[in-house]
Amino acid sequence: MFSKSCEYAIKAMIFIAQKSTDESRVGINEIAIGTASPKHFIAKIMQDLSRRKLVHSIKGPNGGFYMDKQDLMNSIATIVKAIDGDKLYLDCVLGLKACSEINPCPVHFEFKEIKKNLISMIENNTIADFKTKLDSGEFFLKNI
Repeated sequence: MFSKSCEYAIKAMIFIAQKSTDESRVGINEIAIGTASPKHFIAKIMQDLSRRKLVHSIKGPNGGFYMDKQDLMNSIATIVKAIDGDKLYLDCVLGLKACSEINPCPVHFEFKEIKKNLISMIENNTIADFKTKLDSGEFFLKNI
């Protein structure tokens, strides 16, 4: 559904949201370890998300990434679009270029409902919503 980069970005943003509650900053190493993600991918992704003003960053020995209240209100779809563009909205699940309502692939109509639900979920949930779920202790972010 999402590219690996997008998966890493979503996990990283939620992780940073958890750690930013007391205005703390989170470094690349901590993000990589906390989300079980490759450090070099996280570094590139975070640089891109910072450039797009979806997360704040401060350089230097006490620097790192953090989120303010406004950042927490971004939807998960905002992250998906920043990393993957409109692929989720437009592309065929099988990767076929000619797939459409008129010329459907074998799973087009079955996947259409799944895609609709996924898009609804990412558009209607904010980073703060996911942070709240993790803070409840009922959910997890890292592969154990």
